[in-house]
Amino acid sequence: MSELNAQLEHPVYNYKVVRQFAIMTVIWGIVGMLVGVLIAAQLVWPELSFNQPWFSFGRLRPLHTNAVIFAFGGSALFATSYYVVQRTTQSRLISDKLASFTFWGWQLVIVLAAISLPMGLTSSKEYAELIWPIDVLIAIVWVAYAFVFFGTITKRKVSHIYVANWFFGSFIITVAVLHIINSAVLPVNWSMGYSIYAGTADAMVQWWYGHNAVGFFLTAGFLGMMYYFVPKQAERPVYSYRLSIVHFWALVAVYIWAGPHHLHYTALPDWAQGVGMVMSLILLAPSWGGMINGIMTLSGAWHKLRSDPILRFLVVSLSFYGMSTFEGPMMSIKTVNSLSHYTDWTIGHVHSGALGWVAMISIGSLYHLIPVLFGKEKMYSTDLINTHFWMSTIGTVLYIASMWVNGILQGLMWRAYNQDGTLTYTFVESLVASYPGYMVRLAGGLIFFLGMLLMAYNVYMTVRGDSKEAANTQAAAA
Repeated sequence: MSELNAQLEHPVYNYKVVRQFAIMTVIWGIVGMLVGVLIAAQLVWPELSFNQPWFSFGRLRPLHTNAVIFAFGGSALFATSYYVVQRTTQSRLISDKLASFTFWGWQLVIVLAAISLPMGLTSSKEYAELIWPIDVLIAIVWVAYAFVFFGTITKRKVSHIYVANWFFGSFIITVAVLHIINSAVLPVNWSMGYSIYAGTADAMVQWWYGHNAVGFFLTAGFLGMMYYFVPKQAERPVYSYRLSIVHFWALVAVYIWAGPHHLHYTALPDWAQGVGMVMSLILLAPSWGGMINGIMTLSGAWHKLRSDPILRFLVVSLSFYGMSTFEGPMMSIKTVNSLSHYTDWTIGHVHSGALGWVAMISIGSLYHLIPVLFGKEKMYSTDLINTHFWMSTIGTVLYIASMWVNGILQGLMWRAYNQDGTLTYTFVESLVASYPGYMVRLAGGLIFFLGMLLMAYNVYMTVRGDSKEAANTQAAAA
C-alpha cells in the first residue's frame, strides 16, 4: 500500500489525505443513506424496530442525520477543501501529519457517534446530539483543520486567494464558533452534561447554531466546492468573479441572523422572530446570485450537458440549491410557517437541500476528482455515472414531492376545526392520510441509495483498474 501511495503521490501536493477522505465520503454516504432508508421504512412498517430501543426511530434518526451531514458531507468537504486549497495556492498542505490527524480524528468522531447514538447517549440538541466528550474531540480536530487550511493559504505561491477558498474559510471559522458556543455544558459525568444556557436562551442559541450549520456547513462549504468544480468540469471561467465576491459577503453578513425563524410562535420575543423572518427573506438575493453565477458559468458550454453526466450532477444540484433557497425564505414567513412547521413539508425542504444540493454537488465533484487522485484518465464507466444521475434526480423528486404533499395535507388537517371549536381530525387520522406519502418517500430514498451503490462500484473499478483498460471497456460498450 505504501508503494501505491508513493506512485500516486503528486510531487508537489499531498493527495494521500484527499484520497482517504474521498473514499470515506462514498462509504459514509452509503452507511448514512442506508440508515435513512431504514427509518423511512419504519414509518411505513413500525414493527421494523423489532422492539429494540437501540433500533428505534428515535435513536436511529439522529444517527442518520449525523452520518449524512457530518460523515458523508464532512468527508466531502475535507477532501475537496484540501484539494482545492493546494491547487489554487500552488502549495502543499502546511503539515502532512496534522492533515493525517484530521482524517483519523474525524473518522473516530464518526465511529463514536455510531456507537453512542443508538445507545441513547445524546444531548438532545438538533444536529448537535453528540455527548460532550465527543464534542471536545470535534473541537480539537476542527482547530487542527483550520490550522492546516489557513496555514496552507499563508504559504501560497500566488498573491490572489481564489473565491472557493473564501467560502471554505468562512465555513471552517463559523462552524468552529457555532460548535464551541452551542456545545458549552456543565459536565455531570462522562456521558451527560447540562447546557450552560436555560429555557428560551438555550433554544435561541441552539437554532442560531442549527440554522447556521445549514448555512455554513451545508451551504458555504459546498459553494466553495461549486466555485471550483463547476468551472473545471465545464472548462469555462466563473461567469462573474465580481458577483462571486458580492455573493460571499452578502451570504456571510445575512445568514447568521436567520436562525429565529425556527422558533416562530414560541416564547422567543416577537422582535427576535421578526428579525429571523426579515433576514431570511433578504437571504434569497445572495443565494440566487450564487445559483445564477454557477449556472451561467456554462455560457458557451451548454452542449456539454448532452454528453457529460458529471456536469449534469453539478448543474442540477445548483437548480435544487435555488429551489431550496427560495422555499426556505418563504417558509420563514410567519403565516406560511403556521401551516408548514412541524409537518413533513419541513422534511421535504431539508431533503431538497440535502439530497438535491449537498449530495449531488458532492457526487459530481467526486466523479471529477477520483480519476485525478488515482492517476486515471476517467471514471471506469460513464454510462454508470449517467444512470446514477437519473436515479439521484428521480429519487430526490419522489422524496421531496411526497413530503410537500404530506406537509400541506397535515397542516390543513391539524388546523381544521368544527363550528363548536373542536378539532375536525385526530392526529391519528392525519397519520393515516400521510401513509401513501411515506410509501413514495421510501421509494425515492431507496432509489437514491441504490444510486450510491452504483457509485461505489464505479469508484472501486476506477481505483483498482488500469485507465487504459477502462478506456477500452468504454469503447467496447459504445
